[in-house]
Amino acid sequence: MSTVLPLSAIMDPSWATALEPVEPTIRKMGQFLRDEAKQGIRTLPAGDRIFAAFHIPVDQVKVLIVGQDPYPTPGNAIGLSFAVAPGVAIPASLRNIYKELVDDLGVAIPDNGDLTPWTHQGVMLLNRCLSVEAGKSGSHRGKGWEEVTDRAIEVLNSRRDSHGKALPLVAILWGRDARSLAPRLTNAFVIESAHPSPLSARNGFFGSHPFSRTNEALIRMGAQPVDWSLPSHEIAEF
Repeated sequence: MSTVLPLSAIMDPSWATALEPVEPTIRKMGQFLRDEAKQGIRTLPAGDRIFAAFHIPVDQVKVLIVGQDPYPTPGNAIGLSFAVAPGVAIPASLRNIYKELVDDLGVAIPDNGDLTPWTHQGVMLLNRCLSVEAGKSGSHRGKGWEEVTDRAIEVLNSRRDSHGKALPLVAILWGRDARSLAPRLTNAFVIESAHPSPLSARNGFFGSHPFSRTNEALIRMGAQPVDWSLPSHEIAEF
């Protein structure tokens, strides 16, 4: 018989507390994934990476970047929106994110798709759905994850310091699905644009300067800007 881990064992304890109202849904999704596995259905990312975005303490999140669901290609998804493991070919949307990053800030072109260094500075890379069936993009939409991530967004938007002032938060919303969250982020500085997908990047994503605008907003809020640079080498090409 499998042991049911407390939420604090799979995410930062502050998130375990914040997500208590949706714990039944989290447990339901855990059972759903176990049932899928029993049927021989592979789901992504690996079980120990599903809550990777929730390893940052609640009060340390200062930037929220929202994706839709994990990459459906085995070996790609690591539980952080838009990110892939080192050594994995950089997906097209992330290549476009990097192009805008280089154009916006003049940093060197990153040589891999692991965005974990951003999370160490308080950037939460949150997918609306935390799992997906291998090879089937969007396959876990409407199963329950949205209730969990809606709660997470509500918690981030409602944070206050000891004086009752909203904690600094910049929300970067790329594409229609993410942009639908803007009305809920009443206490955040919201940056919206087209999605970085090759299908839409030229319709307003390129030239939107999300990284410099985020840092300018953080500074205005009294927070430290993000160092968006990532490991790179000079021969990387798009």
